[in-house]
Amino acid sequence: MTKRTINIILILTGTIGFVTVFWWLNADPTKDFIVNLEGADNRGEGNAFVQEVAIGEHFESFSEDFTPLTETWTNFRGADFDNISKSPVKLVDGFGIEGPDIKWSMELGEGHSGAAIWKGLAYILDYDEEERADFLRCISLTDGTELWKRGYDVAIKRNHGMSRTIPAVTEDYIVTIGPKCHVMCLDRETGEMRWGLDVVKEYQNEIPFWYTGQCPLIDNGVAIIATGGSKMMVAVDCETGEKLWETPNPKGWKMSHSSVMPFTFGGRKMYVYSPVGGMLAVAADGPDAGQILWETSAWNHSVVAPSPVCLPDGKIFMTAGYGAGSMLLQLSENNGAFTIETLDEYAPKDGLACEQQTPVLWNDHLFGIMPKDGGANRNQLVCVHPNNPKEIVWSSGKESRFGLGPYFIADNKMFILSDDGTLTIARPSVEKYIQLEQVKIIENGHDAWAPFALADGYLLLRDSKTMVCIDLNVK
Repeated sequence: MTKRTINIILILTGTIGFVTVFWWLNADPTKDFIVNLEGADNRGEGNAFVQEVAIGEHFESFSEDFTPLTETWTNFRGADFDNISKSPVKLVDGFGIEGPDIKWSMELGEGHSGAAIWKGLAYILDYDEEERADFLRCISLTDGTELWKRGYDVAIKRNHGMSRTIPAVTEDYIVTIGPKCHVMCLDRETGEMRWGLDVVKEYQNEIPFWYTGQCPLIDNGVAIIATGGSKMMVAVDCETGEKLWETPNPKGWKMSHSSVMPFTFGGRKMYVYSPVGGMLAVAADGPDAGQILWETSAWNHSVVAPSPVCLPDGKIFMTAGYGAGSMLLQLSENNGAFTIETLDEYAPKDGLACEQQTPVLWNDHLFGIMPKDGGANRNQLVCVHPNNPKEIVWSSGKESRFGLGPYFIADNKMFILSDDGTLTIARPSVEKYIQLEQVKIIENGHDAWAPFALADGYLLLRDSKTMVCIDLNVK
């Protein structure tokens, strides 16, 4: 082989090597990859395929026997939307040697939906995997007998459970929102169908990650639903199904897991909501009903489960999980015009924050359970003053940690449910954590996240597959 040939081979080899290295350094091997967003797994068919659903098509009646009672728990967080029971019924401080008085338990489809109660009847929206259908179930509060159920066929894949919402109930109506945003309104007593609304089909919204978590609201016989999509919010007459108003959504904000909270401030009643994209309030009455009174993009996170905590002085506390932390805002009113400004924003390790449940305002203090990224106070119950939620007044301590389960106040006691079905009773205090009782309610409990419901001393709680009724009445 001649020297000239060798030089040509060396030049060609070098050129090929240079081109190969250049291509390797500049190529993007991830260009065809799809980012695996938290919660985007197994979301079902998405919005590309919208199943035709005959809302309310199925009905079965089983019994008419139940014990009429007097009290109610009408919706998410109770009639006053504050998660504080106003009942005069005296409840136990502990369970003694005999343990809790469990009246009944019931297997449910996997999920985190809670109950509403009306004078001896409990209502829960449940997904039946075998029948592949959403069902509103009417159950006797005292003994767990199922009286009737009404529902509709809808294909749902398991995504850390299915059902997540609580019905809204009045003497006349029940309104539910299913995992895929199907709204159903029924006659409360008979289960007779009133009307249905397919929010995805009607408003082209996106079903949130892990399905719908928004709980419906009934206000003076009108159902209030935050839709996202082509509109932001809609008011529907429960009797007729007529849409009374629809709120524009020019910024295209999306439905979150948060629920709409009624609030009266500056002489106006409003519906405060935290969609994905910001926070806003819609006029609840008057000639401008349905119009946006104020809005802000300062609070903007992709996963929002807790609902706004609206304080009497116009402060609004908002928190979320997945590192979002919390924000304190100040609402002001001047001659009928509203403005909203941010007072403080901080990471979850720097003050009160919650991932899933909404903090409770009691005795001018906020109570909540810190998320797993809450620093030294992670998973602890903490107390703060709302003027400075970064300053922890007290925490439950490293020996008393909880999870993502519910907490509320009744008969001057705080009830807390851990993920594994352990119930804790504490004394609400603005000075220190006082634990009264702790007992396992659900053996092998898992993801016990559904909000509580309480009426006539009967407490309803659940984990991902089992609902339990406990009689808390002092004997």
